[in-house]
Amino acid sequence: MVGIGGIGMSALAQFLKSTGRRVEGSDREASPTTELLEKTGIRVTIGHEQSIVPEGIDLLIYSDAIWSDNPERIRAKALKVPELSYFEALGEATADGKTLAVTGVHGKTTTTGMLAAILKAAGKEPTAVVGSIVRDWGSNYLPGREDLFVVEACEYRDHVLKLTPHILVITNVEWDHTDYFPTVEALVETFKKAAHAVPKDGAIVCDPAGPHVALALSGVKARIVDYTSADVPTLELLGEFNRDNARAAAAAARAAFPDIPDDTITDTLQSFKGSWRRFEHKGETPSGALVYDDYAHHPTAMKKTIEAVREKFPDKKVIVAFHPHLYSRTKSLMDEFADALCHADKAYVAPIYPAREAPDPCVSSEILAERARKKGGDVAALDFDAIRRELLTEPPGSLIITMGAGDIYKVAEQIAD
Repeated sequence: MVGIGGIGMSALAQFLKSTGRRVEGSDREASPTTELLEKTGIRVTIGHEQSIVPEGIDLLIYSDAIWSDNPERIRAKALKVPELSYFEALGEATADGKTLAVTGVHGKTTTTGMLAAILKAAGKEPTAVVGSIVRDWGSNYLPGREDLFVVEACEYRDHVLKLTPHILVITNVEWDHTDYFPTVEALVETFKKAAHAVPKDGAIVCDPAGPHVALALSGVKARIVDYTSADVPTLELLGEFNRDNARAAAAAARAAFPDIPDDTITDTLQSFKGSWRRFEHKGETPSGALVYDDYAHHPTAMKKTIEAVREKFPDKKVIVAFHPHLYSRTKSLMDEFADALCHADKAYVAPIYPAREAPDPCVSSEILAERARKKGGDVAALDFDAIRRELLTEPPGSLIITMGAGDIYKVAEQIAD
């Protein structure tokens, strides 16, 4: 498995190993997930070399961050070894079971974790593949039956269409992944295809009145379940958006297994601790400022998180250190990002995390910060070292959030005790 440390890849690796297959892989650097894999007995090589791929392997699975010119993929082609992308492999691995797939632009990870936790508490023994390390069981993988799956399904590059869910949860629909979806209509089309693939005896759990959702549901065969009517208890997790995630998880659990007692759902959601990088408390700075880290990398998620923080901590000064993810997303949603940054008392913008993209001279962290300042925000573009220095000067009355899909979380770890 090339890119085995990826959050989905590492969970799939653990599942494949549990079925008796020999699994090993590589990644460009060590991470919490590669360490987790090695503890389970899966060998991980750091770095990408042709020599890593031995003769006699049956399959090479690659993450979406691994291009065709990767040395290991070149070696696999020379050996005539079949290749599958992560979602192709996940689709094949789950095809013969009952799959509950969670998709949507926001809330996928938390909803998937909640749903898996409910089914586990109800004794249904699900196998779960989640897009983060869930604190409730300390992994992104929950071992269970080989015929019942709860999986996080991304809409990017139509990945969700590689799966065959009996129940599909759509948390919400909003324009994102602008490098692949040129318009929101193109994004909706993918959700529509996913919804139409759910069989007649299955269910689609969603907010039918949500933006763009009705278009995705037009003409579907499956039963539509409105999650907004689900009752949920007070949560440990902050924000109304997490209550929506809980509603979606509760509705999906009931759609799959109507016999699950209400108390099981209530108790599970009430005690659910969340997952890595979802408003995760990292500690305090030496001066006493609170430090949190959050994965929010879309303007809506950023804004809702900041609003929820203000509701929970009304006396705190909110400082955001944001790491933009992708040139295309930053460029397409520039005004929305600027608006979101203005919700903080002060914000710092790190250089854009390029991930899979080449630099675009038309967009930068400086341009984003300037756009936010024009809207009235106290926003500056700085490099990582300067951001660290500035955050360490914040007094005890401040609450710092490192935010984004890149490696800004390392700053939180460096400034917190």
